Amino acid sequence: MNAEEILAGANTIAVVGLSRDPAKAAHGVPAVLQAHGFRIIPVHPTATELLGEKVYRSLKDIPEPVDLVDVFRPSAEAPGIAREAVEIGAKALWLQQGIVSAEARRIAEEGGLAYVENRCTAVVRATAAISKS
Repeated sequence: MNAEEILAGANTIAVVGLSRDPAKAAHGVPAVLQAHGFRIIPVHPTATELLGEKVYRSLKDIPEPVDLVDVFRPSAEAPGIAREAVEIGAKALWLQQGIVSAEARRIAEEGGLAYVENRCTAVVRATAAISKS
């Protein structure tokens, strides 16, 4: 599956590293996805609510199925996030622009997840005109 197909097939997106700072891409990108009808579930170590949604400390704490795990964390953290994404049964792992990890790719693909790295979900959404609303 290519990036456009992966995003088009997702409804619920867990965002690991969703930022409190509206000036950062890690806030603005998920906000754009939310505005286009995607269900956003923030994963953040200390916040309690972001983008009007309850925040979870880890992917394992999310009590509902997740289609896509969107990662806004450093590449070094990606393998651990990939392991959690496999554990929760996510369908895909997406590392945002600037984030690359051969180990995360291996973990995701061996776990049956579709995988995208070094691409921005908001750019793919815009260029492919993907909307859920």
